[in-house]
Amino acid sequence: QVQLVESGGGLVQAGDSLRLSCVASGRTSSLYAMGWFRQAPGKEREFVAAISRGGGTTDYAESVKGRFTISRDSAKNMVFLQMNSLKPEDTAVYYCAADRSSYFGRDSDEYDYWGRGTQVTVSS
Repeated sequence: QVQLVESGGGLVQAGDSLRLSCVASGRTSSLYAMGWFRQAPGKEREFVAAISRGGGTTDYAESVKGRFTISRDSAKNMVFLQMNSLKPEDTAVYYCAADRSSYFGRDSDEYDYWGRGTQVTVSS
């Protein structure tokens, strides 16, 4: 089993930055891609960003491209999401996800492990 714990959320103003962190524990050697998803009130969970096992390939939702950066430190079993130029529409609970197969992509159903989420609130 793998456990994921997110941190770094908070209340910020539009234009500010936040850095989310996710640490994995347990059978982390089995992990492949990792990703960030978010869910705003009344909306479905949506893809934000993903990073391959080696960190060489990344993917971003169009809504965050150019503002958010995903990275990982495999030695520490951590993945990060640097969020710049935050907008009120970025307000959501952000979830870290990990995959144990060779999948790399945007489909949340393909990810095997999930954290409990961290709240990000951006005021205008």
